[in-house]
Amino acid sequence: MTRLRTGAELLELVDPLADLLVDTVRAGASLGFLASLEPAAAAAWWRGAAPAVDAGLHAVWVTLDAARPTGTVGVRFTETPNGVHRAELVKLMVHRRARGRGLARALLAAAERGAAEAGVRLLCLDTETDSPAERLYRTAGWEAAGTIPDYAADPHGTLRATTLFYKRVDGPESGARSARSR
Repeated sequence: MTRLRTGAELLELVDPLADLLVDTVRAGASLGFLASLEPAAAAAWWRGAAPAVDAGLHAVWVTLDAARPTGTVGVRFTETPNGVHRAELVKLMVHRRARGRGLARALLAAAERGAAEAGVRLLCLDTETDSPAERLYRTAGWEAAGTIPDYAADPHGTLRATTLFYKRVDGPESGARSARSR
């Protein structure tokens, strides 16, 4: 597992990360995209994340197999002064060929640790209700905050409920995030 510390590191992996995103969406994961997602659009999404990585506002971890990403997860940090203690877990995905090896759980744990080390005390996320991802978060100790009906379309365009989750993580006291690389 590797943390991509710069936008340049992310850009070196744009095409295989785009392939991972397309595969995950086409496998049914609700990641904000529809099943018609094309590799060029997925690559554009990843390229758009590079400036936030450079700014220290988006942390990205990847698992690699023969230098190709098999999984990834991100943490988006909050910029508002009253929210520096919290962050959002985003885009946890594992390629179909790599599932069943515990990569999702390992990526989740790495993101939680990384967020805590950056001074985050509270992580939040949203995921499709009754999905495999929801089961993963529940078994990893995340608490459901509530469910919103018809919140987002699944990859096939059907509106689905979304469950909001949070998890308190053990990190340095509030304010330590100012030392985070921005």
